[in-house]
Amino acid sequence: VHVVDSGGDLVHPGGSLRLSCVVSGFDVATYAMAWFRQAPGKEREGVACITSDPAKTLYANSLNGRVTISRDATKNTVYLQMSSLKPEDTAVYYCAADNFPACQLSEDQYAFWGQGTQVTVSS
Repeated sequence: VHVVDSGGDLVHPGGSLRLSCVVSGFDVATYAMAWFRQAPGKEREGVACITSDPAKTLYANSLNGRVTISRDATKNTVYLQMSSLKPEDTAVYYCAADNFPACQLSEDQYAFWGQGTQVTVSS
């Protein structure tokens, strides 16, 4: 099992960004997939997750609808689309996976992790 996340960048406040998570060794549609983030000096927090098929999604309330998690089974890839970015969204974002149909925003559930990708929101 291999998880590789990417797409982090420096963006201006109000901007948008899409993160990608390419997986290998399993079918992304059969695993629960999630995105977490960790800001400097803070604990890692769940952002969004998606269940195995049929897909259902779960989002952290704090993101107020500014993120969307999705997946493309043909590319074995999960995405996190972020919009209206704020400086407080600055963090290292991690993709995570687990061989379990349901999903939750608790890092304890997830056995497989990407290396993280840096998102910086600054003017």
